This record gives sequence, C-alpha cells and structure tokens, in this order.
Amino acid sequence: MTPWPFAYGSFPRCLPLCLLVLAACAGAARPGEGECWSSRISSCAECLTRGPQCAWCFKEDFLEGASSSYRCDLPANLLRRGCGPEFMEQTEIKVEVNATISSTQVSPRDISIHLRPGSHASFIVAVKQLPRYPVDLYYLVDVSASMQENLDHLKTVGVALTLRMTEHSSDLWLGFGSFVDKPVSPYINVHPSKINNPCSDYEIRCRPAHGYHHVLSMTGNMSEFTRVIKRQRISGNMDTPEGGLDAMLQAAVCQKAVGWRSEAKHLMLLMTDQPSHLALDSRLAGIVVPHDGRCHLENNVYTESTRMDHPTLGQLSDKLLENNIYSIFAVENKQQQWYEELVQLLPGSYLGKLGIFQAPNLIDLVVDAYKTLLSEVDVSVTIDDQAASRYWVSVSPLCPPGSTAHGQRCVGVKPGQTVYFNLTVGQQTCATEGEDEEITMMVRPIGYNESTKVRIHSRCRCSCGSTGRCQDGDLFCPAEGTKQEQMLQHELNHRDSNCRADGSTVDCSGRGTCVCGRCACEQSRLGLVHGKYCQIDDFSCPYHGGLLCGGRGVCVLGECKCEEQWEGESCSCPTSTDTCQSPDGSVCSGRGRCVCGKCSCDDPKFLGSFCESCPLCQNSCQTYWKCVDCHLSEGLALADPGKCNSSCASSVDFVEDVSGLTTPAATSGHSGEILCKYISNDSCRYRFQTSSQSGERHLYISTRPECSSRGQLVGTFLSVCALTVMCGLVLVVLSRMFLQRRLRAREGAPEVDGFICTGKDLAYIPTTNEKTVTYRRDCPPERPVELDLHVPKMPLGDPWP
Repeated sequence: MTPWPFAYGSFPRCLPLCLLVLAACAGAARPGEGECWSSRISSCAECLTRGPQCAWCFKEDFLEGASSSYRCDLPANLLRRGCGPEFMEQTEIKVEVNATISSTQVSPRDISIHLRPGSHASFIVAVKQLPRYPVDLYYLVDVSASMQENLDHLKTVGVALTLRMTEHSSDLWLGFGSFVDKPVSPYINVHPSKINNPCSDYEIRCRPAHGYHHVLSMTGNMSEFTRVIKRQRISGNMDTPEGGLDAMLQAAVCQKAVGWRSEAKHLMLLMTDQPSHLALDSRLAGIVVPHDGRCHLENNVYTESTRMDHPTLGQLSDKLLENNIYSIFAVENKQQQWYEELVQLLPGSYLGKLGIFQAPNLIDLVVDAYKTLLSEVDVSVTIDDQAASRYWVSVSPLCPPGSTAHGQRCVGVKPGQTVYFNLTVGQQTCATEGEDEEITMMVRPIGYNESTKVRIHSRCRCSCGSTGRCQDGDLFCPAEGTKQEQMLQHELNHRDSNCRADGSTVDCSGRGTCVCGRCACEQSRLGLVHGKYCQIDDFSCPYHGGLLCGGRGVCVLGECKCEEQWEGESCSCPTSTDTCQSPDGSVCSGRGRCVCGKCSCDDPKFLGSFCESCPLCQNSCQTYWKCVDCHLSEGLALADPGKCNSSCASSVDFVEDVSGLTTPAATSGHSGEILCKYISNDSCRYRFQTSSQSGERHLYISTRPECSSRGQLVGTFLSVCALTVMCGLVLVVLSRMFLQRRLRAREGAPEVDGFICTGKDLAYIPTTNEKTVTYRRDCPPERPVELDLHVPKMPLGDPWP
C-alpha cells in the first residue's frame, strides 16, 4: 500500500500550498489561452492574425494596469471582463454577390469577399452547358516541307466538316494560320539563296520560313476557306522541332486579328508531324528575352519571332484559359508520346490520334474532340502571382446525374445540365503588416466565354470602431517639455497617492509598480492581475459552476465583489425572493426565510420547496373526524352532544347542506373554514365544516336525507338484530331437545352399551384396515361378529378400475 505523502497531522499546514497549486492550475487553464491569448501579442493586428475567432478590445480603461496582451481573447471572455461589443475589433467575413450582371452560362459573374488573415470564405459558381452553341474553329498548320501531302488533304475538309458539325452546332466559322519556325540560325539555312526559297535545292518554289502568319480570319464562308487553303504553299527549316507553341500563343492573344467571336466556343486545331520548341530553346540563336505574352502582329505576320524566346507552358496555358480556347492536337502516331505529356500541362486540350492526314480522319477528329471537350466541365482559378503565396483556394465539383467527378472537373456532362463548383478562399498573411489590400481572382470555366470575378478585400488594419482609437495599452513617460508631460506633471508629483488605494500603505496593492502615476501590474503565473491599483485578479477567489465568482462578479484581493441581484462567497446566491414565492403569493408559505434562492423553514417539522408540507402534523380533517364519527355512530339525531363534544368542538350543529355556509378556506392550519368529505361504510357521503364565529369553534355536519334517516335508526337496527338472533338460537336448542325425548319414548328402543338404536339404517362410515375390515350392524348382537378379509395391496401406479 502506497503511504500518504504527508503526515496526517501535517495536512492542515499544507492546505494553503494545495490551494495555491489549484489556483495556479485554474489560472493556467484560462479560456482563450493557446487559442487567442499570448504574452507576445501587443497590437490589434497581431491579435487578429491568431484566427477569425479572436477579438481585440480597444476600450481605453479595459483591464486597467494589465498588459496589452490581455486585450486579445475570445469575444466571450472579453465580454465577461467588461468589454462591450462596441469596443471589440474582430474578424468580419462577408461574401457579397453582385446580381446585376446577367449571365447565360456562368453565375454569379461578380463576387466580393472580405477576409482577414487566418479566415476563409466559401461560395458557389454554377456552370451550365448550353446545347448547339456557335463554334469558331481555327486551323493552325505546320507548313514545313514534310507537311506537303497533309496540306493537300486539308483543302477538302471545309465543306464536309461544316455539314457534320450541323448536328452539334448551329453556326460554324473557320479560320486559318500557318507556322514553321523562328527564321534565324540555326533553325533555318541563312544562306542568301535559301532565305527567300528554302526549297531551291529541289527546284521547287517555297515560301520563306516564318514564325507565325495569320492567313484567314474567322468566316462562315466555306468557299472562301477552301480558296485560301488551295493557295497555301509549303516552306522549310533546318531542325526537327517546329515553332508550334510560339504560333499558338499569338493566335490566342491576337483576338481582334483572328476574329474570335465572344459568343462562340473557341477551338484551335494544331496540325503538325513534329514536336515543338519549348522555352529557353531560343538561346541557341542568342535569343534570351522572355516572351511577354502579348500580340505582336503587323500585316498578319509575327514580328517578334527573332527577338523573343518561345513562351513557357505556363504562359501558354494562362493565355488559352484567358481567351477561352480549347486546343486540339492532330499529330501523326510517331509523335503521340511527346504530345500526350504536353496535353497534361494544358487545361482544356485534346490529343487526336491519326494514322494519316486524310479528310475523313480530320473531320472525325474535330467532331470527337468537340463532343469530348464540351462534356468535361472544369474551372481554372487564377490570382496575381505576387499575392498567390498569401492565399489558398480549394475547388470541389458537384456533378449532375449521369456524370462523374475526376479531380476538380466533371466528365460526361450533357447539354442543358448544370455543374456547381464549391470554392473556398482563405487568407494566410498580409502583404504589408497593418496594411489593407484588394486583389482580384478569376474563376474561369475552361472553354467558356464567361467567367466569375472575385474581389478579395483583405483587412489587415484595425479600424477600432467609430467610438474609440487603437492603443496597445502600454504605459509610457512623455518627453520633457511636451504638452503631455505638462498635463501629467501633477500626477507625477503625487504618484504615491495615485498608485495606492484608500487605506493602503503599498503601491499597486503590492502586485505591480507605479510608473508615471499609474500602476503597471505584474504578469502573475497564476493568472491575470489588473485594476487601477492592481487589486483585481482571476485566480484568488472561489469558483462556482467553473467560473470565477460564478461569472457574476470580480475578484478583488481574494474576495468576490458581486453584481447587483447576487450575493454570497462566490456570487452564487440571488438576492431576489422570486424563487421562494409560494402559490398563495407568500414567501415560503409564511413559515420560513428565503436563503440563497431556497426556502429555509423556521419549524423543522415543515418540509417542501416552500415549507408547505408537515408529515408529522395531524391535519384538521383527521382531528375533527373523531367528533363526526362519534355522532355518526350514535346517530345524528339520537347522539348525545355532550358525549361527543368532549372529543371535538365545543358545539355541533346538524344541517342538511353546508353549501350555504361561508366559503371554505384553501388550506388548513389557519383561522377560517375547513371543509372535509367522508364516505361511510353504508356508502353515504358526509361533509363537515368548521367555522370560527365569535371566538368559538363550531362544527357543521350535513348529509342527504336518506343518509340522515339511516343514521338515526342505526342504533335501533343493530339492537333489534342482535336480540332476534339470540332468541332464534335459544328456540332451536329447546326444540331439538324436545323432539329427541319424544322420539325415544314412542319407539321404546333399548340402549346397548350406551348406544341408542333408532331402528332405522343410519349412515355410518366404516372403519377400514389394510388386511381386516370389521362390519357392525346398527343393532349389534351381544357379541359382535368379525369377518377377516384379506385385501391385497394395489401396486403403486396401477390405474383404478
């Protein structure tokens, strides 16, 4: 058995130490600590970065004398300590939707969000897939020498593709552009004879190499498209990769030149038989300037091809999304692997697998790509690069019936269905400490010409409401000669009196230091110390319900100073007597006092919440029933009043009905009338009522007339019944004796051994024995005859015959 660590007699001496440890534990577990409160917090901005649940109290006299860190806490704790809601600076998260902007595919179109560091907000973006949407299809074709045969097949595609697309689109427009590579060494042959005609060695007239040439803007005239295609000629270059990605970016950003329609779906079909150059490849040609992502077309020719590097995949992806363009890659089988890895990095892209470039294959590829891309609904979220590190975004799709979710997109969406995206935006930090900012985030459904603009208002600065000003709560001594120094000079001269409570001989109650005429309270390990004289704390007073002073007062130097309507050591007793009100309106039924909200009965015999019951007391009905029972047993009319009055009231009156008397009192034990009811054994209902008149107690007994008659005759009836029964018994005995004597005298039967024979066969129960049975006649002879009969025993269990 483990011994107790203290000697039994020494336990009282260690009690103060135990209480001190318990107080320390209670102070260490103060609400808000570890969640909002920290000793390192000294400003409102630092407080609000702790999380959206935290608040800062800017009330100037809040917790006077305490460190400014205690101004940061949970709103409930601040409110309990005396900081009203109007003095709290806390995170306000709002999501406002601008419904004035119309939309057909994406809604809402404009959202405003108010955030603080550590907070987040959620909203829903709905994307509807419209059926038979207009389509713009732009052919971007590699016209290097190896594509000569493929270019010939393209000349017959326009009309046939238009006829096929009528099943899926109400309006198809086509455009055309070509590319080769950057016209610089080492990508092309820079010999003078090769610059204007790269195919001079083959005695063929070719076009000069070019980075990108826009040939035909969007048109619905299929004859014009076919005519332009027929006039196209091939070109040539030196290396294997082509400049396809460079051309794609120009075709995407040069919206006006290409003629992309705002109300149409945008499809860009890249046809090539080789891979493409990537960013930094241009360093071989001495081109080191990064691409700026802008349109550089003059006379439909890309002019910056020899001065800017190829775009990065990130740039190209952003521009395709920004301009709502689906990209389709039509490549030969030998380049499938390279482009499979590429389309994974470009949202809204599709890779078509072609054995050979023939018109039917191209038409099937475009139709299949269109159906696949429109059945996949995905969104892209873009935010300023400089602000991206301060925010985070999560996207969760809610797919319609018949479709499935793959990551952040829905696959298998049918025309007319709506996809909902649940987006959550959270802020981590501020750009500059204490400075607000506003940034824009774009939510773009891939391939759609509508998007949602999200305006994020970041609150990093404390406004401190409209009734006060921010302060950190720290004490300071103003510089000499300033106006503030002059205003506090009087306080400095009387610093002792300003830092001492009335009757105290120590500064700041011995729990702080006097600085500039004001108390700066110490930060105790047990809890919070504050007040003008550091007299208030949150650890040295008793707790009730888990709260210091029951949450209804403040702890001042170890004693609870309770609020109005409360009293007691821990402010747990209400001063009001409302909880002690009896049903009759009296306090504790007039038999006790209201102590701490409960009745304390003066007489220990009385019990109950309102001292209303007395189990040991005999009620009035029981007391006076003896008198009533006496009169009833004697008969209401025949009873002797004097005999019965010795056990009850001084006088008894008999009435037929007591309803005409004064109204009975509700309770017994007080002066007034008491009405009691009783049902007797003869099923008659009797009522009796007491009344105090002229200082004398009167008892009134009433019953129905038939019950009264029964009561008057009850004595006589009982006497007659008893006499009749006794007489009957005597007559029966005498008659029996007389008849027996008369019968013997008439028959003259002798007596044998004291047995009288009557001459008749009287019933007789014979004596039985297991082996011998003796029969005896009613008139036996002088010597009885015995017959021995042997009766075998019946085996146990045999049935009776």
